[in-house]
Amino acid sequence: MNDQTPRSASLGADIRALRKARGMTLAEIAGRLERSVGWFSQVERDLSDPSISDLRKIAGCLGVPMSMLFAHAAAPASEQGYIVRAGARRPMGSGEEGLIEELLSPDLTDDFEMVHSTFAPKSRMQEPADRPTQEVGYVISGQLDLMIGGNSFSVGPGDSFRIKHEPYQWANPHDDPAVVIWVIAPPVY
Repeated sequence: MNDQTPRSASLGADIRALRKARGMTLAEIAGRLERSVGWFSQVERDLSDPSISDLRKIAGCLGVPMSMLFAHAAAPASEQGYIVRAGARRPMGSGEEGLIEELLSPDLTDDFEMVHSTFAPKSRMQEPADRPTQEVGYVISGQLDLMIGGNSFSVGPGDSFRIKHEPYQWANPHDDPAVVIWVIAPPVY
């Protein structure tokens, strides 16, 4: 790996997990990237280092923010794949809607992912989401208003909720941030 391509030690495994979660083949992604299947297979096996431009294209094909493919604080070798320290979480997304998310899972190779979400005061999801996942959220602090499958709910500390293959939208019209821990299957980030 060259010094100009910051990435996680498990980049290939994360890319493979995201590709499989989206039901995409090696050939399909390689075709979209205008690269050979062999090259993309080597990327997934951490045998080839993609350039920043390649990472941007891969993120686009997988529908994830490029930050998912960038490095986070390096964990000691004995902790990789097991431990994610508080200061070493991978950021996800742009935070545009007032939502800051961090990956709590060590990587994306499991059948699920865990995410730490902070919803800024007075923030709102602009467009409803509808993804082929099952998601469970647990509210650590604050209040969050949810619209799930046409039903409205307000949740607070200690409450949990599930979204299962249905449209949803969130809002935090309150003066304090809301913090939620999510478990999402399959991984979408």
